Amino acid sequence: MSIIQLLLIGLGAFAAGAVNALAGGGMLITFPLLTALGIPAVVANVTNTVALCPGYFGATLAQRTDLLDQKKRMWLLLPAGVIGGLTGALLLLSSGERLFKGFIPWLILLASLLLAIGEPLNKWLKNKNPENKKPMDIGAVLPVGLAAIYGGYFGAGLSVIILAALGLFYHDSLTRLNALKQAVAFATNVAAAVIFLFSGQVLWSVAGVMAVCALAGGSVGGRLAGKINPAGLRWVVVGIGIIVAAIYFFK
Repeated sequence: MSIIQLLLIGLGAFAAGAVNALAGGGMLITFPLLTALGIPAVVANVTNTVALCPGYFGATLAQRTDLLDQKKRMWLLLPAGVIGGLTGALLLLSSGERLFKGFIPWLILLASLLLAIGEPLNKWLKNKNPENKKPMDIGAVLPVGLAAIYGGYFGAGLSVIILAALGLFYHDSLTRLNALKQAVAFATNVAAAVIFLFSGQVLWSVAGVMAVCALAGGSVGGRLAGKINPAGLRWVVVGIGIIVAAIYFFK
């Protein structure tokens, strides 16, 4: 990679980190950017996943206090996240470049739609009436595991799917469910990244630049919270995702 390409990737990762902190959907910026620079789709996705690990860790660490009294739930769901992440990563590596490229427009469109329903989902979770309802701990394992398979395979929109699954089976506050979601997403991402580390398809120079710049962008995005309308930004990212998906369809 040239210096100019790495600078563009760094700027894209910085923007993605800020967008993730404010509204989510940062991968809809970095993945198309990497492929536009000529990086093969599977390599771009693998590198993206590895580079995002620090961000998932930071998000989980930030909400660790909300996980302290959810240890039973967490240890029930983390294995589902790990197994799903491993499965999705292995599916990606075994599917090959051609098949994955055929899925790309559909995956980006799905991720865009998931991002679009994120806010309505949050409102639904806030308005749920928890009275006279019992938690269904075991019931959440399968949908979380399926979401993790998707996350290991592609990843964009993973947090929305996991949050939706948790909301269906756990009747709790959005803050606590969001903390649980962060832990499961982190486990899923790390599990996939472990497989990818030994795949020989990680562009380490790119992953390193992305990780550092995404962390910096996330820090800046966190400080801008309250000054920028996250709903408006979310719709901008959704629009970008739909346009990118359309471009891939026409290709």
